[in-house]
Amino acid sequence: METQQIYSEQELVEALKDHINKAYKYLYLHYRGSLYNVIIQIIPDTETANDVLQEVFISVWKNVDKYDPEKGRLYTWLLNVTRNTAINKTRSKIYKSSQKNDSISNYVNDIDKKITVQQNINHIGLRKEVSRLKDDLKAVLELSYFNGFTQEEIARILNIPLGTVKTRLRRAVMELRKQFV
Repeated sequence: METQQIYSEQELVEALKDHINKAYKYLYLHYRGSLYNVIIQIIPDTETANDVLQEVFISVWKNVDKYDPEKGRLYTWLLNVTRNTAINKTRSKIYKSSQKNDSISNYVNDIDKKITVQQNINHIGLRKEVSRLKDDLKAVLELSYFNGFTQEEIARILNIPLGTVKTRLRRAVMELRKQFV
């Protein structure tokens, strides 16, 4: 039986940049669940969500050299890649067309699936920590990360300047980091 390699974040990043297969296997095994939960929040269809998850790991494989540890943790970068990939999928013509052509029976169990995902997010404590933020920070974070809106869309929804949205998102993420470090 093969023993599982344990990586520090720095070791993992170096191994990923060297395209070491064991490092990608480790990354997949340890991060797929939380990344999938981000995707399913934006795309409730499990088949499409699984496709997006695969696209995320392909993107990581191709673009890991763009990751800069000085700008943030690997997990934060992975979340951003995942979120952006999922949002891009929802904006694609093929996805929009498939949503128009789906029958109502495809969505019968979606409510149950969303409840399960909500419980998973609550299980890791993310929702609880977000609920502790100030209302202005919580509003932009929920619209961005849990509902998949762009910063421009959030500015329109909340009727605030785009720069304010960006500042609040940055402050919210910094506050959350303090809770999880």
